[in-house]
Amino acid sequence: MTTDFVSTTGFTTTTCPSGKVSVVTDGTVNTIALACNIGYVGGIFTSVGAPDNQYGAILDPTTGNVVTPPLQLNGVVYASAPDGAGGYYIGGNFTQMLGQTRNYLARINSDGSLHSWNPNANGAVFAIAKSGSIVYVGGSFTNIGGQIRNRIAAIDITTGLTTAWNPNANGEVETIAVSGTTVYAGGWFTNIGGQARIYIAAIDTTTGVPTAWNPNANNSVEIMEISGSTVYVGGQFTNIGGQTRNRIAAIDVTTGLATAWNPSANGEVYSLAISGTTVYISGYFTNIGGQTRNRIAAIDTTTGLATSWNPNANDYVYDMEISGTTVYISGYFTNIGGQTRNRIAAIDATTGLATAWNPNANGIVNTLAVSGSSIFVGGYFNVVNGIPRNKIFAFDTTTGNVTSWNPDSNDTVRSITISNSNVYVGGQFTNIGGQARNRIAAIDATTGLATAWNPNSSSSVYSSLISGSTIYVGGYFTNIGGQARNRIAAIDATTGLATAWNPNVDNNVRSIVVSGNTVYIGGDFTNIGGQARNRIAAIDATTGLATAWNPSSSSSVYSLLIFGSTIYVGGDFTNIGGQARNKIAAIDATTGLATPWNPNVSGGDVWTIAISGTTIYVGGGFGSTGGQARYRIAAIDVTTGLATAWVSNATGGVPTVYAIEVSGNTVYIGGSFTTIGGQVHPYLASVDATTGTLLTRAEPSWWERVWAASYPQLKLWVTRW
Repeated sequence: MTTDFVSTTGFTTTTCPSGKVSVVTDGTVNTIALACNIGYVGGIFTSVGAPDNQYGAILDPTTGNVVTPPLQLNGVVYASAPDGAGGYYIGGNFTQMLGQTRNYLARINSDGSLHSWNPNANGAVFAIAKSGSIVYVGGSFTNIGGQIRNRIAAIDITTGLTTAWNPNANGEVETIAVSGTTVYAGGWFTNIGGQARIYIAAIDTTTGVPTAWNPNANNSVEIMEISGSTVYVGGQFTNIGGQTRNRIAAIDVTTGLATAWNPSANGEVYSLAISGTTVYISGYFTNIGGQTRNRIAAIDTTTGLATSWNPNANDYVYDMEISGTTVYISGYFTNIGGQTRNRIAAIDATTGLATAWNPNANGIVNTLAVSGSSIFVGGYFNVVNGIPRNKIFAFDTTTGNVTSWNPDSNDTVRSITISNSNVYVGGQFTNIGGQARNRIAAIDATTGLATAWNPNSSSSVYSSLISGSTIYVGGYFTNIGGQARNRIAAIDATTGLATAWNPNVDNNVRSIVVSGNTVYIGGDFTNIGGQARNRIAAIDATTGLATAWNPSSSSSVYSLLIFGSTIYVGGDFTNIGGQARNKIAAIDATTGLATPWNPNVSGGDVWTIAISGTTIYVGGGFGSTGGQARYRIAAIDVTTGLATAWVSNATGGVPTVYAIEVSGNTVYIGGSFTTIGGQVHPYLASVDATTGTLLTRAEPSWWERVWAASYPQLKLWVTRW
């Protein structure tokens, strides 16, 4: 990924107060720009919101609002079930909740607090079913409730200890249903309770031994529901109960044979819900019950034919729960029931239309459960009740909350530069601020609308910087401002036209800084204005010609920062300014030679540099600097080049820090990380410049939580491979 990470000479650290950002995004942050009480953020996200309810939240079934304090889960939730007391059992791949250890399985009280129940599994939990005083669980674990239990177990609801029941499955258990003295299990096993049972079995609740019931599926069983004398099953199979049955079947509870009921889905079935004479089915099919039905359908229990009910989801539907006349559903869809609904929706059980209920999750929702007057949802998301913001937004640095400013870019934003009443934006977009604007635009700082200024770049803009009445822009374009300009140009801030200045660079320009009459640039180029200049150069601001200054980097330069007579440089080089320098260096602005300052970054590139007082903050993909472990972000002494004691490691996901800005005692950080300083705070964070600790709101109101409130990864991919 390439992006603009220009840091200015530090105006924010001297004229603006400390602040914070209290929201996170659902995608990578490429750039941050500060204008004292307002911060601007650009990247590839589509939603922003409070980071209070990542992976799991309890919602109001009428409003969709979060109704309890944040659950503070640290990993994905795959399964949920009501506890019978207004709370929930949840299972997944987490190891913490509310700051306490809960390995893969937990119980949430009705008020959102953590129950003392703690079976302490050693692997993921995919299925939960409560029956009387027992909670049956399935997954990939091999130890739970203090005992060796392979992939299926019975847990006492009071003690959290495992009972003697031990079917011992040899493969993952994905679904469990209980009826009387029988536990039905489905998944990927081929042996359970000491018997050959292919992907599906019925197990005696006392002995743990399979009954004679043996439908023998030819592929995985993902979901089961019991109604009277019938076990409805869904999954990936094409043969079960002795018959050809494509992904959905009804199995006789006595014989284990498939009944004549045969809706025949053309894609996986993940969820079933039964109401009267109707079976609601969801998954990834596009045809079922003899009709075109996209990912969700209602099937008549007698005929096996699809009814007229047709919410028509545009992507996976993973789970469903029926409550009265409403079908609550979750998955990866963004449109269902005729409305935009992101990953969670409520569908009228009669009409198939979406109700007004709209929690708006920003990532996959795997599971939901209804308990009393609330609904639990769990999955990969980090925000519910999120605010739509496409690729760019602004936040108030005092409150940390999102403002109403919303230019709504249709593609990636890579650079943001602020000047008076305008916010200049560069990237890959073709529409922003309500207007067609190719890769570069000026956005009114008040309205969020594009101004008439329109240089119209032919390709991506990666960097920009304002100097007087000129806006210098760099990227990969060959035409901008109405003129042929290769990768760099000077644009008149009033007319949007290119000036006569034309350095003519042969490859991408990623960073620009200005000092006096000199424009310093970094990137991937090897020639500029007819002169050989490897990835870094100084250009005369009047003539456009390269000066004699020539540090000659061995590889790409991503970031530049000027401080006094020194140019700080970040990239993926190993030699620059005539010296061995790994990823970061200080170059004399007069001689072009590397100074003795040498932090010696290793393990990844440097993408961004900012300075505050005697400290240089650097971000990137590295794992150490100056021999000290510093993950993706570090504070380096401007004199010694050694890492300071400041630590705020960015981890999680595929972590890289792409943007750093400093204001007062606050360091703003953006990138592709999901955790900062050990706390979940995806893609965007503010940390204390002295301690490195995450800055969050103090005692936010419920309204703030609701108002301020993912990478497509399928469950099977993540858990099985």
